[in-house]
Amino acid sequence: MEFLFILMGLLMIGMVIVPMLRRRRGGKEAMAGARRVSDPGEYGFLPVERLDVRLPGPDEELVATLAEVTSSQDWRPVSRLLAHTDASSELRWQRVQTLAGAAVHELAINPGQGGVWLRTWRVEAPKDPGGAAVHAEFLVRQALRDSGSEDFTMILEEARTVCGEAALLAPGDPVPYLVELGIARGLGYRQADFEELWAKIRDRAPAHMGAHLAALHYWCEKWHGSKELADAFAQQAAAGAPDKSLLPALPLFAVFEHLPEANLVQGLYRGVVVTRAIEGAQYALLHAPADHPVAPHVRHLLIWFLVRAERYAEAIVQLRLVDGHVGAVPWSYGPDPAEAYASYRATAVAGWEGAGGTPATLPQ
Repeated sequence: MEFLFILMGLLMIGMVIVPMLRRRRGGKEAMAGARRVSDPGEYGFLPVERLDVRLPGPDEELVATLAEVTSSQDWRPVSRLLAHTDASSELRWQRVQTLAGAAVHELAINPGQGGVWLRTWRVEAPKDPGGAAVHAEFLVRQALRDSGSEDFTMILEEARTVCGEAALLAPGDPVPYLVELGIARGLGYRQADFEELWAKIRDRAPAHMGAHLAALHYWCEKWHGSKELADAFAQQAAAGAPDKSLLPALPLFAVFEHLPEANLVQGLYRGVVVTRAIEGAQYALLHAPADHPVAPHVRHLLIWFLVRAERYAEAIVQLRLVDGHVGAVPWSYGPDPAEAYASYRATAVAGWEGAGGTPATLPQ
């Protein structure tokens, strides 16, 4: 009898594990098959090696400035760029993030020598609010990339000090407080302290999509909140969004952050929750300015969901608007953002062709 129970248990485990392995293997085969089916060039897409992993979308002025700074290690071009970027715009926050990320990357590939321009900037122009903001974000990224380091808390405390300096240098600029959102997450601010910080941001930029994306992480289960708190935060922001705002897309990010690691629910990506979140993101993109700096972030995540929901024609519409740049969630969560993006792109094209579509009949 005991042997019979063991045998039945093994059979039940097999009924769960085998289909999971088949789905995983099938997904990998679909990705590989998608690459064989289509040439990205036929659809106007760039090859993997030409995808820019630094930015979510085009910013030619920033790219040119980064190239100049990288070659010369002179901080003045980036200082001028930030000085002429509206402090209240989301573009300033995005540029601060990209510049800090570039300095972190330089230091990683050339320890001790990389990012010299940022150190020199802070020494030669300590009163420059742009330099202080980039320095603070640089420290946050350095700490969070190795959260197990003995210096983790010390680096974040230093970042908090630099944030305070940046805020004093530019009182109306929301960016120093946005940088502090990452510090709050890393140091585990009490909810009351986080709400106090969030109130300062809302006073300066109430509809700032980048700020809401950064704040959402604090409320997520993997940091200091829960699925319910993150969803409530996203839904409240979406419901109170002003006209032409991207905030109706925030619930899509909340859903993404709380997806189950093992998806055993058939049709999850076509279910009510995901469908509503997709529709919210599509509505936001339809009504927000086409050149909104954060729109590419929304489009990249939307592509991920649309491909998983097998809504390939809609995915291709979004792909054509962002192709060439892959510095965004969800691709940036993995070790090779370009490859991850290209796999989903290939799957979307293969699905489009499988339904009878061709490059000549692409949706507009």
